[in-house]
Amino acid sequence: MAQFEALIASGEWPVGAKIPPEPELVAALGVGRNTVREAVRALEHAGVLEPRRGDGTYVRASSDLGAALLRRARRTTAEHVLDVRAGLERDAAAAAALHRTDADVAAITAALEARRAACDQPDRATFAAADVAFHRAVVAATGNPVLIDLYAGLTEALQHTVTEIDEHDDDPAAFPGHEELAAAIAAGDPDAARAAASRYLDAARAIMARGKARR
Repeated sequence: MAQFEALIASGEWPVGAKIPPEPELVAALGVGRNTVREAVRALEHAGVLEPRRGDGTYVRASSDLGAALLRRARRTTAEHVLDVRAGLERDAAAAAALHRTDADVAAITAALEARRAACDQPDRATFAAADVAFHRAVVAATGNPVLIDLYAGLTEALQHTVTEIDEHDDDPAAFPGHEELAAAIAAGDPDAARAAASRYLDAARAIMARGKARR
């Protein structure tokens, strides 16, 4: 099972991906068929993998922590998930500005460019994934392994929230704060980074409130 967990944690099997069929796993990992079946069953039970009848098995979460958070997030509202985002991301923005490396700044810049490009895509799920990837790059720049793992565990819930916000927003390209956040982190300015995070989080709340009022 450790080999499977390593493939998921490394991103070789990203969340949402279909894992190879059993014969390929046996050959690639050099283990017996029963070992593969037991590992798959254990990760299915933990909620990390999801079997889909007639289709295969998919990665549902990046860890057992992620699976637990996803189960909890599905029993609450997008507003509650956004509250969690607000608490984590404001502090993460400031910490990233204090602790970022040159490699972190490069990763954040690349993720920002990908997010900008995804704004023009008709598939809003693509934009949601790019937005989450940007924020994960920011959190990674904090260098805090506990925060990084916790935020990674919220990935699917965050993508659901971004998608719901985007349903009420016709112009994600105009969504404020992200350019300023990347610039503040690069400049090593924690106060400006926290303010930028507050800007996009406040905008998200306003968009969700307008959408809720139209229902």
